[in-house]
Amino acid sequence: MAEYKVAELFASINGEGRKAGQLAVFVRFAGCNLSCSYCDTAWANEPGVPYQKLSGKDIVGCVLKSGIKNVTLTGGEPLLQPDIRVLLEELAEEKVEIEIETNGSIPIKSYDDIRGHLSMTMDYKLPSSGMEKNMCSDNFRHLFPQDTVKFVCGDKKDLERAAQIAERFGLTDICAVYFSPVFGEIKAEEMVSFMKERKLNGISLQLQLHKFIWDPQKRGV
Repeated sequence: MAEYKVAELFASINGEGRKAGQLAVFVRFAGCNLSCSYCDTAWANEPGVPYQKLSGKDIVGCVLKSGIKNVTLTGGEPLLQPDIRVLLEELAEEKVEIEIETNGSIPIKSYDDIRGHLSMTMDYKLPSSGMEKNMCSDNFRHLFPQDTVKFVCGDKKDLERAAQIAERFGLTDICAVYFSPVFGEIKAEEMVSFMKERKLNGISLQLQLHKFIWDPQKRGV
Protein backbone atom coordinates (compact mmCIF):
# COMPACT_ATOMS: atom_id res chain seq x y z
CA MET A 1 0.00 0.00 0.00
CA ALA A 2 1.34 3.41 -1.00
CA GLU A 3 2.26 5.75 1.83
CA TYR A 4 2.93 9.47 1.70
CA LYS A 5 5.07 11.80 3.79
CA VAL A 6 2.58 14.33 5.15
CA ALA A 7 3.96 17.28 7.12
CA GLU A 8 0.56 18.91 7.68
CA LEU A 9 -3.08 18.08 7.06
CA PHE A 10 -5.64 20.74 7.96
CA ALA A 11 -8.74 22.59 6.81
CA SER A 12 -8.66 26.30 6.04
CA ILE A 13 -9.40 28.66 3.18
CA ASN A 14 -7.41 28.88 -0.01
CA GLY A 15 -5.16 31.91 0.30
CA GLU A 16 -4.45 32.16 -3.41
CA GLY A 17 -5.31 30.71 -6.79
CA ARG A 18 -8.71 30.48 -8.48
CA LYS A 19 -10.40 29.28 -5.32
CA ALA A 20 -9.01 31.96 -3.04
CA GLY A 21 -11.34 32.43 -0.08
CA GLN A 22 -12.96 29.01 -0.49
CA LEU A 23 -12.65 26.23 2.07
CA ALA A 24 -10.17 23.47 1.30
CA VAL A 25 -8.44 20.55 2.97
CA PHE A 26 -4.70 21.07 2.67
CA VAL A 27 -2.32 18.13 2.45
CA ARG A 28 1.24 19.42 2.77
CA PHE A 29 3.87 16.90 1.75
CA ALA A 30 7.42 16.94 3.07
CA GLY A 31 10.34 17.58 0.75
CA CYS A 32 11.14 19.74 -2.26
CA ASN A 33 13.70 19.68 -5.05
CA LEU A 34 14.04 23.48 -5.13
CA SER A 35 15.24 26.06 -2.62
CA CYS A 36 13.63 29.40 -3.51
CA SER A 37 15.06 32.49 -1.86
CA TYR A 38 11.63 33.57 -0.60
CA CYS A 39 10.14 30.18 0.29
CA ASP A 40 7.53 30.57 3.02
CA THR A 41 7.35 26.86 3.83
CA ALA A 42 11.08 26.09 3.88
CA TRP A 43 10.58 24.20 7.13
CA ALA A 44 8.66 21.51 5.20
CA ASN A 45 11.64 20.98 2.90
CA GLU A 46 14.23 20.27 5.58
CA PRO A 47 15.60 16.70 5.60
CA GLY A 48 14.64 16.23 9.25
CA VAL A 49 11.16 17.71 9.09
CA PRO A 50 8.65 15.69 11.14
CA TYR A 51 5.99 13.99 9.04
CA GLN A 52 3.34 11.30 9.24
CA LYS A 53 3.29 8.37 6.88
CA LEU A 54 -0.29 8.25 5.67
CA SER A 55 -1.88 5.89 3.18
CA GLY A 56 -4.16 7.08 0.42
CA LYS A 57 -7.04 5.60 2.41
CA ASP A 58 -6.03 7.68 5.44
CA ILE A 59 -5.91 10.88 3.42
CA VAL A 60 -9.15 10.24 1.56
CA GLY A 61 -10.81 9.40 4.87
CA CYS A 62 -9.73 12.72 6.40
CA VAL A 63 -11.01 14.60 3.37
CA LEU A 64 -14.40 12.89 3.40
CA LYS A 65 -14.78 13.34 7.15
CA SER A 66 -14.20 17.09 6.78
CA GLY A 67 -17.19 17.55 4.48
CA ILE A 68 -15.12 19.95 2.36
CA LYS A 69 -15.06 19.33 -1.39
CA ASN A 70 -11.83 21.18 -2.30
CA VAL A 71 -8.50 19.44 -1.68
CA THR A 72 -5.18 21.24 -2.14
CA LEU A 73 -2.05 19.10 -2.41
CA THR A 74 0.95 21.26 -1.62
CA GLY A 75 4.40 21.11 -0.13
CA GLY A 76 7.19 20.95 -0.45
CA GLU A 77 6.54 19.55 -3.90
CA PRO A 78 3.65 17.05 -4.06
CA LEU A 79 4.65 15.59 -7.43
CA LEU A 80 7.84 14.24 -5.86
CA GLN A 81 5.83 11.82 -3.72
CA PRO A 82 6.12 8.24 -5.02
CA ASP A 83 2.75 6.89 -6.17
CA ILE A 84 1.13 10.34 -6.06
CA ARG A 85 -0.92 9.31 -9.09
CA VAL A 86 -2.52 6.55 -7.01
CA LEU A 87 -3.66 9.13 -4.46
CA LEU A 88 -5.01 11.38 -7.22
CA GLU A 89 -7.05 8.51 -8.63
CA GLU A 90 -8.40 7.63 -5.17
CA LEU A 91 -9.44 11.22 -4.54
CA ALA A 92 -10.97 11.53 -8.01
CA GLU A 93 -13.14 8.51 -7.33
CA GLU A 94 -14.76 10.49 -4.50
CA LYS A 95 -15.59 13.38 -6.87
CA VAL A 96 -13.69 15.94 -4.82
CA GLU A 97 -12.04 18.90 -6.56
CA ILE A 98 -8.26 18.41 -6.47
CA GLU A 99 -5.73 21.22 -6.81
CA ILE A 100 -2.02 20.51 -7.01
CA GLU A 101 0.35 23.36 -6.16
CA THR A 102 3.49 22.47 -8.10
CA ASN A 103 6.72 24.40 -8.49
CA GLY A 104 7.08 24.17 -12.28
CA SER A 105 10.16 21.96 -12.34
CA ILE A 106 8.40 18.57 -12.45
CA PRO A 107 6.84 17.36 -15.75
CA ILE A 108 3.04 17.31 -15.60
CA LYS A 109 2.32 15.63 -18.94
CA SER A 110 1.75 12.19 -17.39
CA TYR A 111 -1.40 13.51 -15.67
CA ASP A 112 -3.16 14.68 -18.85
CA ASP A 113 -5.50 11.68 -18.81
CA ILE A 114 -6.86 12.23 -15.28
CA ARG A 115 -7.70 15.92 -15.42
CA GLY A 116 -11.47 15.69 -14.91
CA HIS A 117 -11.35 16.70 -11.23
CA LEU A 118 -7.75 17.89 -11.20
CA SER A 119 -6.30 21.36 -11.66
CA MET A 120 -2.70 22.49 -11.52
CA THR A 121 -1.56 25.73 -9.94
CA MET A 122 1.93 25.86 -11.39
CA ASP A 123 4.63 28.34 -10.50
CA TYR A 124 7.12 29.74 -12.93
CA LYS A 125 10.13 30.65 -10.81
CA LEU A 126 11.51 34.08 -11.66
CA PRO A 127 15.09 35.43 -11.33
CA SER A 128 14.83 36.54 -7.68
CA SER A 129 13.94 32.98 -6.66
CA GLY A 130 17.32 31.69 -7.87
CA MET A 131 15.53 28.68 -9.34
CA GLU A 132 14.52 29.72 -12.87
CA LYS A 133 17.06 27.38 -14.44
CA ASN A 134 15.05 24.43 -13.11
CA MET A 135 11.80 25.32 -14.88
CA CYS A 136 10.28 22.70 -17.21
CA SER A 137 9.01 24.77 -20.14
CA ASP A 138 7.39 21.70 -21.72
CA ASN A 139 4.77 21.99 -18.99
CA PHE A 140 3.22 24.93 -20.85
CA ARG A 141 2.10 22.43 -23.50
CA HIS A 142 0.16 20.43 -20.93
CA LEU A 143 -1.96 23.14 -19.30
CA PHE A 144 -5.75 22.92 -19.30
CA PRO A 145 -8.35 25.70 -19.01
CA GLN A 146 -8.87 24.91 -15.30
CA ASP A 147 -5.17 25.43 -14.56
CA THR A 148 -3.27 28.44 -13.27
CA VAL A 149 0.25 29.73 -13.84
CA LYS A 150 1.51 31.82 -10.95
CA PHE A 151 4.43 34.24 -11.12
CA VAL A 152 5.75 35.24 -7.70
CA CYS A 153 7.49 38.57 -8.21
CA GLY A 154 10.06 40.15 -5.93
CA ASP A 155 11.20 43.13 -8.01
CA LYS A 156 10.91 44.93 -11.35
CA LYS A 157 13.18 42.40 -13.07
CA ASP A 158 10.81 39.61 -12.05
CA LEU A 159 7.84 41.56 -13.41
CA GLU A 160 9.61 42.04 -16.73
CA ARG A 161 10.44 38.35 -16.97
CA ALA A 162 6.92 37.27 -16.01
CA ALA A 163 5.38 39.45 -18.71
CA GLN A 164 7.85 38.06 -21.23
CA ILE A 165 7.06 34.43 -20.40
CA ALA A 166 3.30 35.01 -20.36
CA GLU A 167 3.46 36.59 -23.81
CA ARG A 168 5.88 34.06 -25.30
CA PHE A 169 3.72 31.10 -24.41
CA GLY A 170 0.36 32.82 -24.87
CA LEU A 171 -0.63 31.83 -21.35
CA THR A 172 -3.68 34.06 -21.02
CA ASP A 173 -5.27 32.17 -23.92
CA ILE A 174 -4.69 28.83 -22.18
CA CYS A 175 -5.39 29.20 -18.47
CA ALA A 176 -5.56 31.69 -15.58
CA VAL A 177 -2.44 33.78 -14.99
CA TYR A 178 -1.60 35.46 -11.67
CA PHE A 179 1.09 37.86 -10.55
CA SER A 180 1.71 37.61 -6.80
CA PRO A 181 4.20 39.63 -4.74
CA VAL A 182 6.93 38.18 -2.57
CA PHE A 183 5.46 39.16 0.79
CA GLY A 184 7.21 42.27 2.10
CA GLU A 185 9.53 42.65 -0.90
CA ILE A 186 7.53 44.55 -3.52
CA LYS A 187 4.52 46.85 -3.20
CA ALA A 188 1.28 45.78 -4.81
CA GLU A 189 0.93 49.35 -6.07
CA GLU A 190 4.16 48.96 -8.05
CA MET A 191 2.85 45.76 -9.60
CA VAL A 192 -0.43 47.41 -10.61
CA SER A 193 1.49 50.30 -12.21
CA PHE A 194 3.57 47.83 -14.20
CA MET A 195 0.48 45.97 -15.37
CA LYS A 196 -1.12 49.23 -16.49
CA GLU A 197 2.01 50.37 -18.34
CA ARG A 198 2.28 47.06 -20.17
CA LYS A 199 -1.47 46.70 -20.82
CA LEU A 200 -1.36 43.18 -19.33
CA ASN A 201 -4.91 42.14 -20.12
CA GLY A 202 -5.97 38.75 -18.82
CA ILE A 203 -3.46 38.72 -15.96
CA SER A 204 -4.67 39.06 -12.36
CA LEU A 205 -2.84 40.50 -9.39
CA GLN A 206 -3.33 38.32 -6.34
CA LEU A 207 -2.23 38.83 -2.75
CA GLN A 208 -1.81 35.91 -0.36
CA LEU A 209 -5.06 36.19 1.57
CA HIS A 210 -3.98 33.99 4.47
CA LYS A 211 -1.08 36.31 5.27
CA PHE A 212 -3.49 39.15 5.91
CA ILE A 213 -5.82 37.08 8.08
CA TRP A 214 -3.19 35.34 10.21
CA ASP A 215 0.43 35.94 11.16
CA PRO A 216 2.46 35.37 7.96
CA GLN A 217 4.60 32.80 9.79
CA LYS A 218 1.68 30.85 11.25
CA ARG A 219 1.40 27.19 10.20
CA GLY A 220 -1.68 25.12 9.70
CA VAL A 221 -3.72 27.95 8.15
